Amino acid sequence: MIGKIIKGIAGFYYVHIVEFGIYECKAKGIFRKDNIKPLVGDEVEVEILDENDKEGNIIRILPRRNTLIRPSVANVDQSLVLFAMADPKPHLNLLDRFLVTMEYQQIPTIICFNKLDLDDGTGLDKLNKVYDLTDYPTVFTSVKNGVNISEIKLLLKGKTTVVAGPSGAGKSSLINILQSVVKMETGTLSKKIARGKHTTRHSQLITIDGDSYIVDTPGFSSLYVENFERDELKDYFPEFVAYDEYCYFQGCIHIHEPDCAVKDAVAEGKISKSRYDNYLVLYNGMDDLDNSRRVRKK
Repeated sequence: MIGKIIKGIAGFYYVHIVEFGIYECKAKGIFRKDNIKPLVGDEVEVEILDENDKEGNIIRILPRRNTLIRPSVANVDQSLVLFAMADPKPHLNLLDRFLVTMEYQQIPTIICFNKLDLDDGTGLDKLNKVYDLTDYPTVFTSVKNGVNISEIKLLLKGKTTVVAGPSGAGKSSLINILQSVVKMETGTLSKKIARGKHTTRHSQLITIDGDSYIVDTPGFSSLYVENFERDELKDYFPEFVAYDEYCYFQGCIHIHEPDCAVKDAVAEGKISKSRYDNYLVLYNGMDDLDNSRRVRKK
């Protein structure tokens, strides 16, 4: 049977097989021999050992479409990043860091601003002006009042989605309202997976319906962009790309160069100044990171 690993704890892997439920499995020794570790999100072939107790062995890992390191998960279709509109105030530099990370890994992203019920209208207008100029789907929700939850469900349909966001944004509340199997506050997935309490230290796939999954990830307060050269950073702001060919200098970094089409677009309001300012902060921060690397190498 073919299924998807939804959780792994202490050498046991819990595989969701559509129409048959969750099987507790161990990985065959060949994986250790080949230095391959099954990941949450892996599509695997399972050899059934006990149908009544739902136990089996993982005998094959199907080819992965992609792999994330943090969180450790495979075969992600998209990400949903959740920030509150207020309480706490959205940290847009952190949001843009996340978007860069997903662009680098070629994972489409949905932006969700929660707690619409706390907004007086000014926050909605400001955030719309920033992210309307990008191609990221942006949804404003109130989990408390159930506003636009059906739109979120539609965007998640048939996908495996990483859900991430800082503490206080309402991630746990959103996960709870999207499905009824896992209640984040209770710390349990099911009786079958009661070996350990639910903890965001472990990646976990949660089934929304037969072919829709969300990946629970820790709340984050910082995110570092360090896996590529800083001159590549501009390539991960997709709204820059349309203007890049019109810059006077080939390979323009869009900072100090004259006759820069991206800077002109910012001045004309065609690219968000907030996004451009965060690009500068990230670029300069990567310079500091490069310097620290040189010190460590010495």
